[in-house]
Amino acid sequence: MMRVLLVDDEQPARERLRQLLAAHADVDVVGEAEDGVQALERIAELAPDVVFLDIQRPGASGLDVAGSLGHPRPVIVFCTAFDQYAVDAFELSATDYLLKPVNRARLAAALDRIRASAPKDSDGAGESGNPREALAPTRFLARRGARYKVVPRADVVAFTFDDGVTRLLTATEQLTMQPTLARLARRLDPERFCQVSRTVIVHLDAVREARPFPDGTGEVLLANGQTVSVARRRWRHVLDKLGGS
Repeated sequence: MMRVLLVDDEQPARERLRQLLAAHADVDVVGEAEDGVQALERIAELAPDVVFLDIQRPGASGLDVAGSLGHPRPVIVFCTAFDQYAVDAFELSATDYLLKPVNRARLAAALDRIRASAPKDSDGAGESGNPREALAPTRFLARRGARYKVVPRADVVAFTFDDGVTRLLTATEQLTMQPTLARLARRLDPERFCQVSRTVIVHLDAVREARPFPDGTGEVLLANGQTVSVARRRWRHVLDKLGGS
């Protein structure tokens, strides 16, 4: 079974695509999203095999979303009313590019292409074999003012949560993100990120020093010059992670 996520800011477009896909017995539409940030959350939560992704929308574009996905990643099929994005789409390894309004024959051809490219031993569960397993992103979509920015994982220093806002910290700036820290933590690669307190997750490669305190707590110095406190119950775990264990 091919598990599909629909991403479009227009509900009529999602409904039409859902109706067209209903004619294919091996397709299961597992969810929908209205914008780029919601799309990334749904992808992490549902681990779909295929994402039908609209390109133009307010805020983060479909190209931004595709560029933010880590590996293993779902098959991407872009849907748009404009053809000038085709080159950018295929540079992001899109499997197909459908022009709106999508017709039945063109959609069927796209699905055939997806089926033909699937591993022969695959049952639609993806590389991990577990359709519920969250994807560990290699890029993150964060907001700077009215614009979204794609931040490579290597540039992340830490994620923080304060006054109801999740922030992504790099060496030079602070960007905002929509997911809560708890939801974000479930998506991160535990070999690269470590939660040091209820409000901070650090990128282990960005830790420059670890300083213990007599009361069993401690703090770490990050690559951006910021120090963050480490809770007592997390201190040993942090040291183990920094030591590579």
